[in-house]
Amino acid sequence: MSERVFIIGAGKVGRGLAYAFRSVALQVLGVHARSPRDGATTSGPYPKVMSEANVVIIAVSDTALNDVCHALAVAAKDKSSPLTRGTIVLHTSGTVSPPALNDLRAAGFPCGTFHPLAPFSTAERGAAMLHDGWVGIDGDPVACATARRLAAAIGARTVNIPVGGKAAYHTAAVMASNFPVVLAALAARLLSQSGMESHAAEQVVQRLMAGAVGNLEYGSPTEVLTGPAARGDTEAISSHRAALSYDPETLAVYDALTRAAASLTAEHSTTVNHANVGRRRKLEG
Repeated sequence: MSERVFIIGAGKVGRGLAYAFRSVALQVLGVHARSPRDGATTSGPYPKVMSEANVVIIAVSDTALNDVCHALAVAAKDKSSPLTRGTIVLHTSGTVSPPALNDLRAAGFPCGTFHPLAPFSTAERGAAMLHDGWVGIDGDPVACATARRLAAAIGARTVNIPVGGKAAYHTAAVMASNFPVVLAALAARLLSQSGMESHAAEQVVQRLMAGAVGNLEYGSPTEVLTGPAARGDTEAISSHRAALSYDPETLAVYDALTRAAASLTAEHSTTVNHANVGRRRKLEG
């Protein structure tokens, strides 16, 4: 099957997916927006070219998603939509499963999720990160099969979003993609406040964080965790807390992550001890 894709939504994700698909010669029939904007090929009423699509990707905000799905279902029912019956409808939300998807299914459109697991700081950067990246999928079998083909075409792998687990799935994605940026900002600010030049502070933080993430290629988080919490260095932790006493918000972040680091360390120690006991029993037996 040769996918002919029409994208509803000309934000960073919609434009990024169009960029990714076009870069591998997948046919993108259009990128549609409610009103004229950069990156959109059409706006306002849906264009006739939409009828040539066999895949429609809805890449709008979570708050607008159900309304868009409902409008498409209503238009299909009264035959005022250019959407061809049987067209696969995918949406890019990792958070919600809009109720109106059932209306689209009832109207003859298999539906599913195509959630790019990449931070789209810009459309181009998000598209580039999907190569060797991941896409979360769920939905009707034929929609999932289409999502897998689209992902494979742009060099991405797919992961099934657990049934009933979408909130936890998206929470994890936010923690992994958004929170490191927050930590980088807090750490760079602290270095700057200590007297370091701002640009140098940002470079130091970037290098440290790149090294920490790079270590994950060589072991699990519990295996590669470093720092005072992993060493049980309470004196260092106390000095850090004192340095943050003027900034309750950052101190709260530091305390929460220190507790989490200590918990991971304890978990790792328990696992290693159990493994060692098991090995000794085998040798003794």
